[in-house]
Amino acid sequence: MKVLDGVPGRRILLASWATDAVFILSATPVALGAESLEIVAATVAITLFGVSLVVWGVAFAGAIVRSARGDDVVVANLFFLQGSAPRRVQYHLFGALGLGVVVVAATAWKAPFGVLVPMLPLGLIGLWGARHGRFPPRARRTDA
Repeated sequence: MKVLDGVPGRRILLASWATDAVFILSATPVALGAESLEIVAATVAITLFGVSLVVWGVAFAGAIVRSARGDDVVVANLFFLQGSAPRRVQYHLFGALGLGVVVVAATAWKAPFGVLVPMLPLGLIGLWGARHGRFPPRARRTDA
């Protein structure tokens, strides 16, 4: 994807959009009445959720390592990318998350396991933050 050339963590951004594509391709036919694909949609949703658990674990471990090295990593700059990511990166990661939530809202009545899927793009936001985010140095503690 030429648009993302030179963007740090490009593969994470692409994975976030790819997650949406897979989810849309599996949930939309079910929502439109293809009941024979319900098992496929449920399997895709549960698989993407399972992947999200791994991604969240890796993101959390990465944040711990960054924190141990002296970075001030907090939820706001890790998972909300406040001050830790360029706008371009935020646009892609939160755009993919938003699209996933919209698809869930449109398809959950027929493909209910889809409500688990947005955990993956959210985890990918944390993974990007842990790997590529810019964090201020942690303030030194002074014990009196």
